[in-house]
Amino acid sequence: ENIGDIKATMAPMVVPLNFPEAYDVSNPYQASYVSLEDMRHWNHAPSNPGALEKNDISFAFTLEGLKNTKDLHKNIRRAMEYGLSETRALEALTSEPARLLGKSEEIGTLDVGRYANFLITSGPVFEEETTLYENWVMGKRHVLADMNQKDIRGDYALSAGGKEFALSVSGTPASPKLEVKKGEEVLESKIKYENDWVFASFSDGSEPYRTTALVDKSTEDLSGKMVLPDGTETRFTARKTGDFKAETEKSDSKKAVPELLPLSYPNVGYGYMTLPKQEDVLFKNATVWTGEADGTLLNTDVLVKKGKITKIGSNLSAGGARVVDATGKHLTAGIIDEHTHIAGLAINEAGHNSSAEVKMTDVLDPEDINIYRNLGGGVTSAQLLHGSANPIGGRSAIFKLKWGRSASEMIYTDMPKFIKFALGENVKQSNWQSFDRFPQTRMGVEQVFENYFQRAKEYQVLKDSGKPYRYDEEMEVLAEILRGERHISCHSYVQSEINMLMKLADRMDFKVNTFTHILEGYKVADKMAEHGVGGSTFSDWWAYKYEVKDAIPYNAAIMHSQGVTVAINSDDSEMSRRLNQEAGKTVKYGGLSEEEAWKTVTLNPAKLLHIDDRVGSIKIGKDADLVLWSDHPLSVYAVAETTYIEGVPYFDRTEDIRLQQRMTEERSKLTEMMLDEKAGGTAVQPPGQKQKRTFTCDSL
Repeated sequence: ENIGDIKATMAPMVVPLNFPEAYDVSNPYQASYVSLEDMRHWNHAPSNPGALEKNDISFAFTLEGLKNTKDLHKNIRRAMEYGLSETRALEALTSEPARLLGKSEEIGTLDVGRYANFLITSGPVFEEETTLYENWVMGKRHVLADMNQKDIRGDYALSAGGKEFALSVSGTPASPKLEVKKGEEVLESKIKYENDWVFASFSDGSEPYRTTALVDKSTEDLSGKMVLPDGTETRFTARKTGDFKAETEKSDSKKAVPELLPLSYPNVGYGYMTLPKQEDVLFKNATVWTGEADGTLLNTDVLVKKGKITKIGSNLSAGGARVVDATGKHLTAGIIDEHTHIAGLAINEAGHNSSAEVKMTDVLDPEDINIYRNLGGGVTSAQLLHGSANPIGGRSAIFKLKWGRSASEMIYTDMPKFIKFALGENVKQSNWQSFDRFPQTRMGVEQVFENYFQRAKEYQVLKDSGKPYRYDEEMEVLAEILRGERHISCHSYVQSEINMLMKLADRMDFKVNTFTHILEGYKVADKMAEHGVGGSTFSDWWAYKYEVKDAIPYNAAIMHSQGVTVAINSDDSEMSRRLNQEAGKTVKYGGLSEEEAWKTVTLNPAKLLHIDDRVGSIKIGKDADLVLWSDHPLSVYAVAETTYIEGVPYFDRTEDIRLQQRMTEERSKLTEMMLDEKAGGTAVQPPGQKQKRTFTCDSL
């Protein structure tokens, strides 16, 4: 999927061969639980080694992940069917791991002066019919099969007890398999072959036949002693009637190359076959919610060029841009979610009371389907926050929802520095009954901040003194806060703790940037305005735990009335898709104007995140992060028709319908392919109903 990025690392790879088996998709109900992502992985996984070879990436094989080590050669053969060469397959097991271990002068090749580590086989090492005879380790011989033992495979005719039997010996020379037929009837049989002795038996109904033969290398026939069903001993001769032919030799046509379905960006459901491109666009006759002093403009044009808003006005010339008729529709800046946990592969590093050393940029998952779903709700930017397990959490990631791009391409350039702090029930661990980590009480939470910022002050003094000091990642981050270079977004609920942190910040000479959740903000809004801290809250969440029992839906409007910059956030992968409706609730509860309500999910969160010079409103020079709505954006009837980020249409409702149709066709094709493989004898049961886990602040 990311072969270009992998090659760019210039790092050798250690590659597993644990290719997934086909799912049993014969039951349509069960098959519906197999994700398209898993079906694609089944289709493409065997091509992985070949893709690495094609891109000249060094790799070694590992047994890690294989349920049965005997599957190693089988899966290598499968990878060879998908493009891996025999030479690179062998190197991945010999010379390449030797090189990675720095032992190329001792092992990994057959060369003078190397250790005598080698194999003796009957043919090319990866062929299914090849027998491994001997394994030599540092000159010591280990015999696995007698290489001088005669190959007895082939077809034979046998007369015994007045009956005629046809014998077919297949398998490998060292480990043959026996099939016995009487006419067209296949009889139960078994065979053992070692030290030139053949022991075979078969049953004709309830009549058993047992044979023993010493192989005579001077003849093709097999002769020896037989015990008949009545116990009589007699001599037998099985006359050879035909030579053994491997299945590969029996096939007249060359084995078909497995079909690989196209990859998408990202390679999950709703991925694009080709990445959408930046385009110049002229929106004509829209109702434009500028979010600026101009307010909402009727029948207005907006011109986008090279990812920027270049003109706003009437009767604008397209100048070669694609024209979109937006008559009767509403154009807004993209929604910004100040507090989300979508696209996070992990949320809480909960092992101790400060995790300032961890970064959410390390765990941004560009394939999380919630990115696409949020685009469908008009969201274009978000802050991925650490959870609230610790008073001092991890550093956040501010990113644009560029579906199909890599994580590094999503993260804001010159990203403002933020860190998550937390107060309340979560940090004192009352919700998961942990009794082995400080703090356990609210007074302990305050002391954590006191202790860490005192240490940070002393660390900065020592660092500035020019004397030797030990670099400390946590202290570096907290010192950035003291210097005003890193901003705090603090999980909070009750007024006493909100007051506590603002007073502590005043004592330690730093500022809190944002109180997030802040459901009792209405009680301390005047003090928040005096401190200069913003509030990012829920519209009407209430009573989901004890410390939110005083929450009221008028909270956002009351904070706004006192001069606090107010945003509505989600902290929820589902609510983030309808933040436009959450903003609308502030009109009902508190009487915010429609324009001020809209700012709670656009310009205000941009201000809180210090990105309002780039996004959050429709203004000449800002990024063209825009949403074209079918209706009034605060209405429950409005849907985002197209969502642009920097002039790129990352979501289009018409294209969404085509994506759904394409996925239906793709699933049908992959289902057919899995059923074909199941017919060959391998398949695993589909998983039960499952959903990819989503996170909130207190997810562990």
